[in-house]
Amino acid sequence: MQQCTDAVLMVRPKTFGYNPDTAASNTFQKDSGAAPDEVQALASEEFGQLARALASEGVEVCVAEDSATPEKPDAIFPNNWLSFHADGSLVLYPLQGANRRAERRQEVVDAAVQALGFNVTHLIDLTHHEGEGRFLEGTGSLVLDHIRRTAYACVSPRTHPELVAEWARELRYEPVVFEATNRGGVPLYHTNVLMCIGERFVVIASEAVVRRDRERVLKSLRSSGRDVIEIGHGELERFAGNMLELGTWDEALGDSRVLVMSESARRALQPETYARLSGCTDTVLAVPVPTIETQGGGSVRCMLAEVFRPM
Repeated sequence: MQQCTDAVLMVRPKTFGYNPDTAASNTFQKDSGAAPDEVQALASEEFGQLARALASEGVEVCVAEDSATPEKPDAIFPNNWLSFHADGSLVLYPLQGANRRAERRQEVVDAAVQALGFNVTHLIDLTHHEGEGRFLEGTGSLVLDHIRRTAYACVSPRTHPELVAEWARELRYEPVVFEATNRGGVPLYHTNVLMCIGERFVVIASEAVVRRDRERVLKSLRSSGRDVIEIGHGELERFAGNMLELGTWDEALGDSRVLVMSESARRALQPETYARLSGCTDTVLAVPVPTIETQGGGSVRCMLAEVFRPM
């Protein structure tokens, strides 16, 4: 199995903005009070800058277009509703926010399939769980060690442990379920805001993991042989846990890796932490997405749906 893909799906937003339907469980969201057109324009520019930066590093980017109606303020975060796997599996996920469910559009799936050459051989549709009030929001809820086939998930209103277990059975991963909170003891809404697994490293906001689960999670991560880099609440709050390592090609390096994060995350990292992290990858790409982080409560990792094609 490969840990890092060289292809991603992004969805260009049409009506990005603060979503009150999701704010109750996402403490990262803040309504700036700016006019909707201004917020959309800023988010669109940040989106374009990230897409261009990834392409310039050799990552294959499929940009699908959001539809104007119905309004979908979080369409920019497609990794919450679908995932593409190297065995040909396409997984569709149940979303907590009712106004987010319109994001699941066949046109978006078709765009990725056609542009990136993904062949869907098996569909796993978990969306029926929405009717039972149980949710699992894609690779927001799940942080995956593809090499060891381990799925990490912190329990929240958006991540139901029984659905983690069902997903793990279907995809043949071992689940590691735990609890993690912010400074105030509120459950973190997604696992991918506190941890990232690359080919040679793990970043984890270990102090956010509740004490009774912390050593179990760290032991599992250390057993992978990766360099486990621990960060704190201060870094987590500026999205330093919300990174993604991707594969790319460089004429000098050949197959190489690029670690993508926001400019906010890059500035949050202590010099010694950044030095360790940059030593575990080939290139670090930091892109400013302040509007998306503030209004949407998600950062660059949330904007990228990985597409793993058969080797």
